[in-house]
Amino acid sequence: MRFITEEDLRELFRKEPFTTYKIEADKRLTPGGRQFLRDRGINIIDDDSCIKKSTEGAKKQSKDIEAMHNWKKKMFYCRMKSMEALFLMTAEELLSRDVFLAQRLIDLSKQFSTIKNALEEKDTTTTFFYKECSGINIDNFSDNLDDCFEITEFHIQLKNGREIIILHRLRCALRELEPFILELFDSENEFCKEIIGKVNQSINALSQIICSIVGGKICQRKN
Repeated sequence: MRFITEEDLRELFRKEPFTTYKIEADKRLTPGGRQFLRDRGINIIDDDSCIKKSTEGAKKQSKDIEAMHNWKKKMFYCRMKSMEALFLMTAEELLSRDVFLAQRLIDLSKQFSTIKNALEEKDTTTTFFYKECSGINIDNFSDNLDDCFEITEFHIQLKNGREIIILHRLRCALRELEPFILELFDSENEFCKEIIGKVNQSINALSQIICSIVGGKICQRKN
């Protein structure tokens, strides 16, 4: 590495005055040389400084991206925790009315809770438990199938009308997750699609429970 002294700069300036001096990568200014340039108001361009600034800028950008990713994960976890709480509230409401129905919902809640951990573990291989019916099977269980039938004021008049309504309320809340997840994460990301598939499994399993209350063993899915 070569050091550029005040004498070197004086000689260079005497031959041809200049207003900008660029320090090459393999050279360094002595304190006297740097002061000589400053005294004459000469702009100093340092390749190392540019590299440093560029590196610092890249690091800041990386930190900003990481902070945004952490923020999105926090939003996702908070929403999933809220849904877990709604599952428990629904199960608690059902407990005094139908203990077996409440247990089915608790089992589904435990399966749903695995979605929250999937973001960190990158594992969405577990398929929720369900029984095939004429409307739902292994090929479409992860798809958005819409409701099996429309819930109307007619259903609140049924013997199990209260159970149908509170389960439908939970299903509606689950349906709000897809646009929320798409807004947080890249919609083209394969993992994002798999997470939405798991949410759909929760919805479809819940639809089967609602169908069983309304029509017993008969599938109520509309054609």
